[in-house]
Amino acid sequence: MKSEVIYNDDLHFEHRHWQGELSFWQDELKSFKKRMEELSKRWTDEKVLAQLEHFQNQFIRHGEVIDSLEHEIHVHETDMAKHAEKGEEVMDRDLTKNHFEFRERMGLQRKIYAELKEDFFRFLSKYR
Repeated sequence: MKSEVIYNDDLHFEHRHWQGELSFWQDELKSFKKRMEELSKRWTDEKVLAQLEHFQNQFIRHGEVIDSLEHEIHVHETDMAKHAEKGEEVMDRDLTKNHFEFRERMGLQRKIYAELKEDFFRFLSKYR
């Protein structure tokens, strides 16, 4: 059975990409929050305000998920640095498995966030 070698540099590259993606999401959430504030001043209809509150809660929750994902990346980076200090440039099986699981979670979070944004933009089209 042939085993594939996974290097720290490869994982670090992917981490940097994810960090950029998470940072972009944070910036988007700030702009969404500003847009919701504008709409909440304009609308008094209870149904519209309830939907705004729903989106606000969803965006807060997504922000919490972003924080958690960033923390996990930081922890993994710290662990990789410890391995590198010991001259271990190849990741062990458990750390690599965790990385692959995290990749799947990032993919799922992308999907969830994309659906949330689509819903929000449909809402904005309806209640400018």
